[in-house]
Amino acid sequence: MATLVITGENFKETIDKPGIVLLDFWAEWCGPCRAFAPVFEKASEAHTDIVFGKIDTEAQQELAGAAQIQAIPTLMLFRDGVLLFRESGALPPAALEELVTQAKGLDMEKVREEIKNHGSHEHEHGPGCDHDH
Repeated sequence: MATLVITGENFKETIDKPGIVLLDFWAEWCGPCRAFAPVFEKASEAHTDIVFGKIDTEAQQELAGAAQIQAIPTLMLFRDGVLLFRESGALPPAALEELVTQAKGLDMEKVREEIKNHGSHEHEHGPGCDHDH
């Protein structure tokens, strides 16, 4: 499939689609972004069932601001409209492949249930629960 150019106009409809959407926030002047581009492109060719989108933070400053991008490259992975991963920095090919594999293996019903329960005040606090109620 290769990569899709994401803009403010198609961002929401893209991330809300069923399935996995992996976004790369980048800029032409960014050395690590340019180094990561072939890794991202190769993954997009290997996983034609996933939407791989690229967001040029220079051309899409409003979108980058709304997404609170503070460092590039930044990767975001959505599945069925749910943000599952967000990290700044380029991933090596093996790490990107592992991220995709984990996203494909998730039980989204369980994820939604966890999100729902975590949003309520009646869940167990323990490791990994790092917020106040």
